[in-house]
Amino acid sequence: MPMDKLSNDSSPLATVPRIGSRAWLGFAALAGTAAVTMAVVIAPHTSHAQASAPAPALPSPSVAAARGLPDFTDLVEQVGPSVVNIRTTERVRAGRNAPEMDEDMQEFFRRFFGVPPGQLPQPRRNPRQTPDEEEQQRGVGSGFVLSTDGFVMTNAHVVDGADEVYVTLADKREFKAKIIGADKRTDVAVVKIEATNLPAVRIGDVNKLRVGEWVMAIGSPFGLENTVTAGIVSAKQRETGEFVPFIQTDVAINPGNSGGPLINLRGEVVGINSQILSRSGGFMGISFAIPMDEATRVADQLRATGRVVRGRIGVTIGEVTKDVAESLGLGKASGALVRSVESGGPAEKAGVEPGDIITRFDGKPVERSTDLPRFVGNTKPGTKATLQVFRRGSTRDLNVSVAELEPERTARAGSAPAPNSKPAPAQVGAFGMTVTDLSDAQKRELKLKGGVRLESVDGAAARAGLREGDIVLAVANTEVADTKQFESVVAKLDKSKPVSVLFRRGDWAQYALIKPSR
Repeated sequence: MPMDKLSNDSSPLATVPRIGSRAWLGFAALAGTAAVTMAVVIAPHTSHAQASAPAPALPSPSVAAARGLPDFTDLVEQVGPSVVNIRTTERVRAGRNAPEMDEDMQEFFRRFFGVPPGQLPQPRRNPRQTPDEEEQQRGVGSGFVLSTDGFVMTNAHVVDGADEVYVTLADKREFKAKIIGADKRTDVAVVKIEATNLPAVRIGDVNKLRVGEWVMAIGSPFGLENTVTAGIVSAKQRETGEFVPFIQTDVAINPGNSGGPLINLRGEVVGINSQILSRSGGFMGISFAIPMDEATRVADQLRATGRVVRGRIGVTIGEVTKDVAESLGLGKASGALVRSVESGGPAEKAGVEPGDIITRFDGKPVERSTDLPRFVGNTKPGTKATLQVFRRGSTRDLNVSVAELEPERTARAGSAPAPNSKPAPAQVGAFGMTVTDLSDAQKRELKLKGGVRLESVDGAAARAGLREGDIVLAVANTEVADTKQFESVVAKLDKSKPVSVLFRRGDWAQYALIKPSR
């Protein structure tokens, strides 16, 4: 299912999900009903004196139910003035026709707002624009005041590509904003308006946020400013991005809510509403917010320098599965599997090899593979850090010098070169693999000390995902230098038990677990 960004493009209604060639917007009138359960007690026949005792009074069901529900009215009055509406515009050449609003949307405005389609509000004209350009609305989002002197936080995708950004405060004052900086990796942006004595939000401690806790959102869904919705925290540390462990909630979030605050019952902002999980493009009960500790770390750098500096060590990583962890003797499925090591990068200089499992970074345990990019990214370039790696049954510490992450690095793709001549293959029938030695030229090209190339794959090896052309580096935690050693290692294995194989495909190393047929 797609993860949808929540700002509105073109107009407050332009991101309404489409079915076929028509746009639909569903409205459900939710009638609240109070169900009252009457308890009837049937007692044995008693004397008149016994029967005359009055029954204890029961609390009103509505009162009893209300005792467990929070009252958000004070929170709205407290935080509401700090929430802003953000609209973005783009400059287009004069004479270019603006997109027409869908008929269903025009009908929506007519029924619910009494606005005739011909009188819908149009984007404001900028007097400073050139005569051959006109300003058109590009999108609508939300944000909140970070500081009293006019810094405002929102999502990066809300302001991305905008020619002009306008911020409207809760008191209806509107300001043109300057984009201080935007970080696409975390989807955090900071803009600045020329205003003072603004009501800034209070930042909460995300570590104290508990699953099941009530939270509230304020924003501009579909351009409807100052809309308040509420729900609970459904989960924390939800991994859907490279650098962001999202807060998952069931708070109703829709297009236009992007950049608005997620607020706890103490009136503190704990997250920035950013994404929804949806099949239709609209709210389906699952929404995600960027934790404020991550957002604040990014915002501080944006305010100071206009950009975010992150560390890197030059590895491509993958998940460690339960089967692989058990077969390697790791104990539990944790850490980050090193699939490739950048040539000449910090990790290679430190001695990291493909197939290593990084279990700690600078003393912090790497529970999931997604922890490592955050730990390294939050480390200042030039810092000396310690990597703990698990390699062939034992752990070792390696010292690495963290380098600076370049913007939007693209992983290299490659494959093992075809051999100039084919050595005599070694057939290993137990697992369905035929292997050959690597030539010296291939080893130099691949920067490998040893390994064997799979010439054909069948049976259990094929079911494990191995392919012809893969380079086998280790079997059952034992490094393989050539076909002779490969045959020796395999000959000693218990053919009735699963065996782990570390192999390289292109530039990536990974593990396969070969399970023999039963």
